[in-house]
Parts: sequence; C-alpha cells; structure tokens
Amino acid sequence: MQSNLSRTLKVSRVYGERALNRKEDFKTYNQSSAYASPWSLRQRVLMLAWGFVWTVFCAWTPKPFNRWRLIWLRLFGMKIYGTPFVHQAARIQIPWNLTMHDRACLGDGAFAYSLGEIEIFEDATVAQQAYLCTGTHKFNEPSRPLQTGKITVGRSAFIGARAFVMPGVTIGEGAIVGACSLITRHVDPHTTVAGNPAHLIRKLV
Repeated sequence: MQSNLSRTLKVSRVYGERALNRKEDFKTYNQSSAYASPWSLRQRVLMLAWGFVWTVFCAWTPKPFNRWRLIWLRLFGMKIYGTPFVHQAARIQIPWNLTMHDRACLGDGAFAYSLGEIEIFEDATVAQQAYLCTGTHKFNEPSRPLQTGKITVGRSAFIGARAFVMPGVTIGEGAIVGACSLITRHVDPHTTVAGNPAHLIRKLV
C-alpha cells in the first residue's frame, strides 16, 4: 500500500510540474468573480443560437447527411478543410473554435468542448463518446477564472471510445489512445497509450 501511495504522489507531482511548464500555452480570461461569465453578450447569444440550430437542423439527420451538417458548422465559423465527418450525435460547444481537416472524424457522442481551440488533422478519428476538454480554471485565484488550452489531434491519430483529453494536450501523428484513457500530457507520434492516467504501451514505429 505504501508503494502505491508513493507512486501516486510521484505521478501527481510530475503531472503538476508539466502543467506548470505548459502554463504559457493557456489563455486566462478576465472574470470579476467566479459567477461572472467570461463571454461577451454577443458570444452568449451566438452560443444560444448555435445550440438551437444544431438541435433543430442537424442532430436528427441521418448519418449520410454529413455535408448538410458541415454547411451549418461552416456558417457558425468552423474551419473546414476538405471533407471531414461529424456524426449527428456529436456535440460541439463553440464551432468557431473548431478546425477539422479532410477525412477527420468526430464520432457518435464525441464531445468537442471547444471553449478554446481544437484542431483535428487529416484522417484522425475521435471515437464515440470521447471528450476533448479545452477548459479549466485558475484555482489559485478567488475568481477561479476560465483557462483554455488548445487541443491538437495529429494526422491519422486515433482517440478511443470514452477517452478524456485534458486542455493544452497534443496527440501526435499516428498515435493511438486506448478506450477510457485519461490524457493529461502530450502523446508522442506513433505511440500507443492507455490507462488512467495514460501511460506508454508501445511504440508503433
């Protein structure tokens, strides 16, 4: 039991140090209190409109109606290169913070919590119910202001079902993330990681 506790403390310390080293990659919003919105009135109206549009015009559509869904995503500012695929049951918090490249896939029930930027490159797959979380808070301040960090999913990477990706993380080209994994740090290209927290399983090349 003691050895397991020591390992847990060591892992927590290492991840904490890495988060501090990446703090320059995070954007901190100016909030007067923990109850104040970080968004302008215009942004909040657009978010409300987006939620309505996705529910009414997209969420019910059959899977082959991908191009129809991409039209609405583009109208709300999503950056689209080629023809990515967005499942009708996917959730996208703020489409203008999302970029998807040709043949990238956002799967059934996947959640792009795009308070900050998310970029998914060619042939990359975000599988069912995976969660890409770009938002956190600066907890050492009384107002706990929102912080966002860009998530990048590299070319031909695969994020397994129900995996959770933390803010500021890059999934390298060709990397594989196992199902239900917690990704707290960058994943090297052409590696397989899995677990909670995720650790290296093997190198693919």
